[in-house]
Amino acid sequence: MPRYEEWHSPIEGITRKILPPGKEMMSMIITFKAGSIGPAHSHPHEQLTFVISGKLSMTMNGETIIAGAGEQIVVPGDAVHEVKALEDSVVVETFTPLRADLLATITE
Repeated sequence: MPRYEEWHSPIEGITRKILPPGKEMMSMIITFKAGSIGPAHSHPHEQLTFVISGKLSMTMNGETIIAGAGEQIVVPGDAVHEVKALEDSVVVETFTPLRADLLATITE
């Protein structure tokens, strides 16, 4: 059985824990240290980024959005996006459909 309780650090200053998925969508909790950057990327999945605490700056398709605690950013599928933590932050990201690439990183 996959170990969903484990935290992983794919990038310096960023840790994430993938939560048990549903049939068509999944979520993960991510912590960011102030100043950390999730580099520009895209994926075909629709994404919701809900900020639990802290403040993020997300650049998406050339436009910058600032989101703080209690705010959400909608990332359409295939949108190029990059995030920078303006403060220590905690977010929940939800994806649909499932991200097989992320699920594959969970060890059995």
